Amino acid sequence: MDHESDATTIEPPSPPFAAGERVPPSLYFVVSAIFHYLGPAFAVLLFAHVAPLGVAWLRIASAALIFALWRRPWRYFAQQNAAVRWNIVALGAVLGGMNVCFYLAIDRLPLATVGAIEFLGPIALAWAGLHSRRNGVALAVAAAGVAMLTHVRLAGTAISFAFAFANCALFMLYIVLGHRIARDGGGNGIDRLAAAMLVALLVVMPPGWREAAVAFIHPGLLAAGIGVSVSSSVIPYVCDQLAMARLPRATFALMLALLPATACAIGIVVLHQLPGPAELTGIALVIAGINLHRAAPR
Repeated sequence: MDHESDATTIEPPSPPFAAGERVPPSLYFVVSAIFHYLGPAFAVLLFAHVAPLGVAWLRIASAALIFALWRRPWRYFAQQNAAVRWNIVALGAVLGGMNVCFYLAIDRLPLATVGAIEFLGPIALAWAGLHSRRNGVALAVAAAGVAMLTHVRLAGTAISFAFAFANCALFMLYIVLGHRIARDGGGNGIDRLAAAMLVALLVVMPPGWREAAVAFIHPGLLAAGIGVSVSSSVIPYVCDQLAMARLPRATFALMLALLPATACAIGIVVLHQLPGPAELTGIALVIAGINLHRAAPR
C-alpha cells in the first residue's frame, strides 16, 4: 500500500471560525449594529422595574451564562500563560465597569448624547493610528457624519457626564484589550472573551445583584434581561472579535461610525421613520469616510 498517497488525501481540520474569515469585516459591524440597537428595546421593559445597576447585572450575568455553556472558558483560561490571563482579567474588569457606567449614564442623559460621548474614544484611537493625510480626512468626514446623526443635547448634571465620560474611557480600553485577545484569530478571541465575561460578572456582582433580584420573580423581566444580554453583549462582542482579528485598531475604531448610521437605517426599514436632510447627510458622510479610509498593515 502506498502510504504517501494515502496521507495526501487526509486534510487537517479547519480552524474554528475559518469560514467567518471569508466574511467582509464591515458585515460584522452591520450585524453588530442591528443587534446592538435591539438591546435598548428590551432594556425599556426593564427600566420601569429594575434599577440601572440591576439591568447591568442581568446583562452581564446572562452573557456570562451563555458563554459558559457555549465555550467552557475555565478550561481555556487554565491552559494560558500569565500574560494572556492578565489580558483576560483586565478585559473582564473593563467590561463590567463599562456596562455599569453606561446604564448609569443613560439613566440620566439621552441615549444619543451618551452614544456621541462614547464615540469620542474611537475617534481618539483612530486619530492616534493615522498613517496618512487621506485617513485624517476620512476620520474627519466620518466624525462629522456621526455628529449629524446623534443629535447631541448637552444638558445634564455633572455626575451624569462623569458616568458618560467614564464609559467613553472604558470603551477605549475595551477596543485596546479586545484587539490584544483577538491577535491569534477569532476562535481564540471568543474563548478569551468568554473567560473575560466571567470576570465581568464578579465585578458587577456586588453593586448589582440586589437590584436585579426583582427580575427573578417576574419571568417577563428575566426574559427581557436575557434579550438585552444577547442583543448587546453576546452577538455584538462576538462580531467585534471576528472583526478585530482582521482589522488594525485604528481601522476598527473608525468603522464603529457605522453603528449610528445602521441605527438610522433600521429606523427607516422597521419603524418607517423617514430621515431628514441632516440624517441623510450624516449617513452619506459616514459611508464616504469609511470608503475613503485605507487600512495600514497590521
